[in-house]
Amino acid sequence: MHRYKFVLTRPLQFLPVIFGISVITFILVRLIPGDPARNILGTRATPAALASIRAQYGLDQPMWLQYVYFLKNLANGEMGKSILYKIDVLKLIVTRIEPTLALVVSSVVLSVLIAVPMSAIAARNAGRAPDHAVRIVSTFGIGFPPFWLGLMLIILFSVELGMLPVSGYGATIGEKLSHLVLPSLTVALSLSTVLTRSLRAAMIEQLKSDVATAARARGMPEGIVFWRHVLPNSFVPTINLLAVNIGWLIGGTVVVESVFALPGMGQLLVRAIFSRDYMVVQGVAMVFACATVLINFIADIVTVAVDPRVKL
Repeated sequence: MHRYKFVLTRPLQFLPVIFGISVITFILVRLIPGDPARNILGTRATPAALASIRAQYGLDQPMWLQYVYFLKNLANGEMGKSILYKIDVLKLIVTRIEPTLALVVSSVVLSVLIAVPMSAIAARNAGRAPDHAVRIVSTFGIGFPPFWLGLMLIILFSVELGMLPVSGYGATIGEKLSHLVLPSLTVALSLSTVLTRSLRAAMIEQLKSDVATAARARGMPEGIVFWRHVLPNSFVPTINLLAVNIGWLIGGTVVVESVFALPGMGQLLVRAIFSRDYMVVQGVAMVFACATVLINFIADIVTVAVDPRVKL
């Protein structure tokens, strides 16, 4: 169990990271041109009304004091009150977590389902036509921006074929699943290309490893060698890559949710930025940061559990 000692110390190392993210987010949000009070009241608002709104939300205080209030709210389990929605930011974020979480989970599952067979085909045919085809597809896939890919999928499956809904999230489970198909596929096609390249390289290396050679020497069929020894060992370096890309995926939901009008945290963040709703932007950014840190922490635990040689 000494290999898991990092589980006790690693969370302490995350605290400076979260603190740094909070500082950077707090400063960058307030550098956005515009006045939140004027966005609420309009261009014809009187100076007295503007001053009243700024005082109500603490926007008339020095920046350092506003940050102190922000930290105080976090310590109390709060994130302030939204200027635009007029409710607590934490409650607002909770109502938007489900679509984003469903998008992330479904995208990761689809990415793995796409990457594993493609990597297996390429690795078992290294240097031949199937391998070259997979490498070309994955290379081109990296260059396609998610927003463009999402629009192309909408045109094909929604406009031309009429198979799937264009936007929204739905009310029932069936409707939600149908609305998640295109956004999840958009993200999965982008993420799977990165995973395919990494997993292919790991599989080729494991096919030449001593473990695979020893298994063949015992008369084990090539298919069993691949699925029993090569594939499990190939996942070890891919786990951390997947964790890093899930962090990218969490941030990338901003684009995908905007394209497909999913009422998740990404869309909430975009609207908060345009309306200068500082508290919401800070709250969503902190949730994204904590989620990314947590996923990387889980990936470290899984890596140590899968490979006894790894010590963190």
